[in-house]
Amino acid sequence: MNFNTANSTLRQLLANGLRYRVPMFQRDYAWGPDEWDDLWQDMVALVDEEDAEPAHYMGYLVLQSPNNREFDIIDGQQRMTTMSVLILAAIAHLMDLSMAEGADSKNRQRADQLRNSYIGYLDPVTLVSQSKLTLNKNNDRFYKHYLIPLEEPLRKQGLNVSENLLRQAFLWFKDHIKKQSSEDGVAVARFIDALVDKLLFTVITVTDELNAFKVFETLNARGVRLSATDLLKNCLFSVVSRDKSHEQDIKGLEDRWDGIVNLLGSERFPEFLRTFWNSRNKLVRKAELFKVI
Repeated sequence: MNFNTANSTLRQLLANGLRYRVPMFQRDYAWGPDEWDDLWQDMVALVDEEDAEPAHYMGYLVLQSPNNREFDIIDGQQRMTTMSVLILAAIAHLMDLSMAEGADSKNRQRADQLRNSYIGYLDPVTLVSQSKLTLNKNNDRFYKHYLIPLEEPLRKQGLNVSENLLRQAFLWFKDHIKKQSSEDGVAVARFIDALVDKLLFTVITVTDELNAFKVFETLNARGVRLSATDLLKNCLFSVVSRDKSHEQDIKGLEDRWDGIVNLLGSERFPEFLRTFWNSRNKLVRKAELFKVI
């Protein structure tokens, strides 16, 4: 099986001009207050002055890349997206501090440094973000046009469910960062600096979809739950979307796919698909389903 494995901190993942993309048809952002709070409690434990933990393990991050510069996030997009939103919330708080009366001018520098290191940069001409992270087709517009520029007030009309979750996550983390660090810009910067060095991922990098699915099967055999349904959907819809003549059909097909998944459940869908395939084609074993399709 052709893949590489390494342990990396968040700082290492976002350094050196590396860029990440949530595939177009990967699932939307779905984390809510329970997941945000669990992550927050883990992070606060990393910066506790009296009893700080040396590191926090964030689990597997499965990436696909042909060139080791740009990566598709096969599994781990919820965690990577949430960390980006949290860092944006810290930047927003630093910007608020920099504009307060009698403010420390260094807070603007701290905000700019965090943005350039972990988020990306705004094109000075177009003001379009050149981001280290690109989200899927339902989330990327809100992320790049409203969250990254730190629009005030943050748009709340006409958002889909996952965009609203992104908005709420930003406000939730901004509120908690403000309570954690009060009016101290140094404390905000120190908090983020500790997180990017202490959050540890096991990064598995593969070269193509087939190897990604083999990694999926291996991890599931070890009790690490990834979604074969998401992987299958991304692969199949990405192939279909390459033919521009099918653009009008894709939305309807995606709605039908999601309807079936919601009816069956994500865990049972691959077996349903295998049964359907076997009813019309040569029999295929579960382990060979992804390769055959």
